[in-house]
Amino acid sequence: MIYWLLFYEFFKIGLFAIGGGAVTIPFLFDLSEQYHWFTTEQLVNMIAVSESTPGPLGVNMATFTGYQTAGISGGIIATTGLTTPSVIIIILIAKLLSRFACNPYVQTVLSSIRPGVLALILSAGWQIADISITGWLPGAVFAGILITSRIYKTSPIFYILLSAVIGIGLQL
Repeated sequence: MIYWLLFYEFFKIGLFAIGGGAVTIPFLFDLSEQYHWFTTEQLVNMIAVSESTPGPLGVNMATFTGYQTAGISGGIIATTGLTTPSVIIIILIAKLLSRFACNPYVQTVLSSIRPGVLALILSAGWQIADISITGWLPGAVFAGILITSRIYKTSPIFYILLSAVIGIGLQL
């Protein structure tokens, strides 16, 4: 039963994760509240690790959640559930795109989806900030990294490592 539930829930997330892994975060907060497979603090830690490791955020998080819930087979099933809608949609798009790419209705639908994707990404960022910024010091680190990253267009890896060093040094 748990395997079916993992597949089903992550299939739904994969079906509506238009715009990338960050869009999966609001869905994962809902999973946390509904099934208690992980706490919100664990979710924030999963996001940090997923953003710091190779691979798509959603896939990393599905794998972790499935593994934590039902072991290795749970990780495989949750990841399969998340990726199955994408595979189906890509196959359909590949077959139909040449016929409908210039269709104004298709262009309108794709343009209409963008604001919704942006809203989901901003919502995810807001939820993560709400949990992560627990006082003035983490807030100052966040503001400093944000401002520095906007001024100096250095690799995101640098800012991830810098944040880790600051966090360890300040024992955040």
